[in-house]
Amino acid sequence: MREIRPEDEDMLDDAFDRLCKEARYSRFFHAVRSVPVDILRPRAAGPYGHVVAWVALSGEGSDQSMVGGARYVTDDTGEACEFAVTVADDWHRLGLARQLMCLLMDIARRRHVRRMEGTVLATNTGMRALALQLGFRDLPVPDDYSLRSVMRDL
Repeated sequence: MREIRPEDEDMLDDAFDRLCKEARYSRFFHAVRSVPVDILRPRAAGPYGHVVAWVALSGEGSDQSMVGGARYVTDDTGEACEFAVTVADDWHRLGLARQLMCLLMDIARRRHVRRMEGTVLATNTGMRALALQLGFRDLPVPDDYSLRSVMRDL
């Protein structure tokens, strides 16, 4: 695992192309045909905002591929952040999402972020279960039964 780099663009495109439609929808909440520009060059709001983005790689040299990624973006105060995690379809249930989430939480704590939150599809039982195991609360999103809000104090 390492921080994402601008030169990862081709590897990121390949990883995105390998995701099934359901995985793309779970991550972006709508049909997405290509990698959004802000994934590789993220920006945060406000003077205290920052972005942390890491990728998980498999293989070596020219056989290396991106098998997962996680990021958080702080709010404009720098005290809370929103996270997102994506794991390649053939890497599910191997603990990679947990490792990426724990890494994000550790970095956020060291940077004095006080709260981490995410929006998850209500049908994304895998992510919701992981969030609960990691101590997140799972709450309904007002006026949208298809979404859940997971959050925890750090």
